[in-house]
Amino acid sequence: MKEEIIVSGRMNPNIDPVLHVWHWEIPTYLFLGGLAAGIMFFAGLFYIQGKENKFRSAVKFAPFLVPVALGLGLFALFLDLTHKWYFWQLYTTIKLESPMSWGAWVLMIVTPLSIIWSLTYTQELFDHWKMNYPKIYKRTKWVEKVIFKYKLIRNFISGAAQQRKTMAWVMIFMAIILGIYTGILLSAFNARPLWNTSILGPLFLVSGLSTGAAIIMWLSKDSVERKYFSRIDLMLIGIELFLIIHMFMGFMASTQVQIDTAQMFLGGEFTLTFWVFVVFMGLVLPGILEFLEFKGYHLPVFIPAFLILFGGAMLRIIMVEAGQASRYLY
Repeated sequence: MKEEIIVSGRMNPNIDPVLHVWHWEIPTYLFLGGLAAGIMFFAGLFYIQGKENKFRSAVKFAPFLVPVALGLGLFALFLDLTHKWYFWQLYTTIKLESPMSWGAWVLMIVTPLSIIWSLTYTQELFDHWKMNYPKIYKRTKWVEKVIFKYKLIRNFISGAAQQRKTMAWVMIFMAIILGIYTGILLSAFNARPLWNTSILGPLFLVSGLSTGAAIIMWLSKDSVERKYFSRIDLMLIGIELFLIIHMFMGFMASTQVQIDTAQMFLGGEFTLTFWVFVVFMGLVLPGILEFLEFKGYHLPVFIPAFLILFGGAMLRIIMVEAGQASRYLY
């Protein structure tokens, strides 16, 4: 008879606590929130610079996607909640030390602000559709009639349009907070070493700005505006790559737990998905395509734009999934 002394049960599956409570809803919420922040930032910035007619898609048309993105993101977040009908209690208090409290109140301000901003350009949107997309205009003409039918609504839109500059400053400020918040929401979980880094907030902000620039570049029909935002996006891609490299350098120069976390992406289970889908397809490849555009090669704009959006979504999916798999236990 062979005698065995069991000194540990760590070899048993799921013996260590592994967090797997966040699924597709949270990455969707983080991606759409970052996208909305990017669009709002550029809309406010270029309006203040007096370039609303030069960059029409950025200032006037792309912001119509912001309420949609925020609505879908909040709906995804609502689906993730365990006690769904108590979400309103977030708005009964303000906790400055809580990222979720910050996020709830920021979204409470940003969502109606984005709707009001879009309403001030509603007439120009319909005029744009009437001139360039007559089929879309015919299908949505009834919406135009409903919006401008009542004098109260017309007066509200007219009054809001006179406050665009004030709204633009607020949009820039709130967009930065919203973009950083999507990363801080994760980094506040100190028990997960992958998320416990100060790089995550700036990384998600830059990624959100990049996806926002990609949407504007995709929507724009003006070659000058496209090239300008392509340059902006190329710069943002460089910053994003720098932050990713810096994040892993910080992990590798830290404790064994952080080194083990980095190894998940440097030979571990997330190596292929992260470096192929996020870094290569989402950053390097669209960067190369945009650089070739500057050299005179004419490429369909939707290709780099789609790749950037795909990379931004995959960044959040992988970071959420890998973060839940990382832990401080050995």
